[in-house]
Amino acid sequence: MTTASRTTKVRAPLALEVVTATAEKHGVCVRPFTMEVGDPDTGELRHVGVPCGSTVESVCGPCARKVRALRMAQCREGWHMTEEPADTRRAPSADETALLELRADLVAAYRRADAAGDVEADQLRDDIRAVDEELRASGVAGRLPNPDGPGRKAAPARSTRRRQDAPNLPRRRVEKRTVGREYAGGYRPSMFITLTCDTYGPVLPDGTPRDPDAYDYRRAARDAVHFASLVDRWWQNLRRVVGWDVQYFATVEPQKRTAPHLHAAIRGSIPHELLRQVTAATYLQVWWPEHDHPVYSDDTLPVWADGGFVDPDTRRPLTAWADALAQVEHPAHVATFGPQVHSKGILGGSEDAGRHIGYLTKYLTKSTGEVVTADTHRQRDHHDRLHAELAKTPCSPRCAVWLLYGVQPQGATSKTTPGRCKGRAHRRSTLGLPGRRVLVSRKWSGKTLAEHKADRRAFVLGLLADVGITPPERDSSPLIWRKLAPGDTNAPPRAHLLLHAISERIRWRAEYDRALLAAGPDVSAIQPLAA
Repeated sequence: MTTASRTTKVRAPLALEVVTATAEKHGVCVRPFTMEVGDPDTGELRHVGVPCGSTVESVCGPCARKVRALRMAQCREGWHMTEEPADTRRAPSADETALLELRADLVAAYRRADAAGDVEADQLRDDIRAVDEELRASGVAGRLPNPDGPGRKAAPARSTRRRQDAPNLPRRRVEKRTVGREYAGGYRPSMFITLTCDTYGPVLPDGTPRDPDAYDYRRAARDAVHFASLVDRWWQNLRRVVGWDVQYFATVEPQKRTAPHLHAAIRGSIPHELLRQVTAATYLQVWWPEHDHPVYSDDTLPVWADGGFVDPDTRRPLTAWADALAQVEHPAHVATFGPQVHSKGILGGSEDAGRHIGYLTKYLTKSTGEVVTADTHRQRDHHDRLHAELAKTPCSPRCAVWLLYGVQPQGATSKTTPGRCKGRAHRRSTLGLPGRRVLVSRKWSGKTLAEHKADRRAFVLGLLADVGITPPERDSSPLIWRKLAPGDTNAPPRAHLLLHAISERIRWRAEYDRALLAAGPDVSAIQPLAA
């Protein structure tokens, strides 16, 4: 066989691969949803590609990078504010308060009908859902209480007295300010801090335990599940100690040992020693039923009968969540931070500030599995053992894992599978990392992420208008939008949607570059092309 015949022939890429690569180059979503848009007046139907909005770069790079750019703008705008952010939220309207009064009456009627087993309960629940949709359509944000409620029995009162093994903290009245002090010379520093979980045993440089059998996987799993609540308690304690409404932009990332840790930008300056004191004194008591030793296994699981789960042998109903909670006398777990607290002062507008903004948002476009890799047998074994512990650690009062401990969770139905919860904490790919990767306080910049996106769009439209470029007005007539299911024969090929989006993006980019050239070098705070 000759050398030439052994040479592997390089094959040309497929057409769709070329289209996808071009879309990536021009910042066009490569996995758009296909929407069918109908005009009821003319009867015209057309298909539109809507960006997928993924935050993971390996899924859709253009969408993920766009979200990261928005987060960077949000972090930058709120970090070194010199004036209090404006509160642009309007007061509730008369129609909104009337809708809420109607909802309260419907919820009360629904609970009475549900308790009596009346068939009218289903209709009342649909009416509540319709009212909720009206409230959302009026612009009301946030979640309303679940009509089913947290349970028929109220949770028992717990003592608020601090634990004897926790240091005391001074408590001040919290002032209504979010901006830090200005020091002599006009300096108004802010801070960058890092908080970590406590140790569960010595680890090697690759993040694996020196002695896996002595590593406290149970505490590691429970700390990961309750990490977000522990962080919320830390902010609460910090505000009470410093005496003003501290604002933050934080991200949660996994360490090599897979334990979550927090990076945060804080507006204003706080003494380093005070941060260490607050961290040492912060703890979270988890008042849940005991869940150290499972009562059931895969061989003998509870079964559904007569509207609830019962023991497979005795047919006795399992203990309801509220009843199990009432029997709790001691916390099932106490979560704390580790002693290592890294804090650093940062001046606004400095190179250091820009570098730390990049660090805060560095991993936002990566999934947990891409951040914490298992390249060796030891690392894979470490991840497997942690995942096995997380699989039997309840993640919420509604978690199906409670059935393994003889407790019927809130909201259990005949479709609930004992020991199988779809919560993020139980996934092998997340290893307990909290679902909220970005934590932003409400008064950080005074704007939501959607409002930051609108600002970028308004900036670009204003720049275009200055040179006489006016984008076509959007059709104000009511249109009917319908998302097409995968495999729908009416859907155009994805390549068609991508080619159309690429053409539009090239035209937009040319108009934007022309506007920048006309504006000259005096244009300040030039932002990237808006979506």
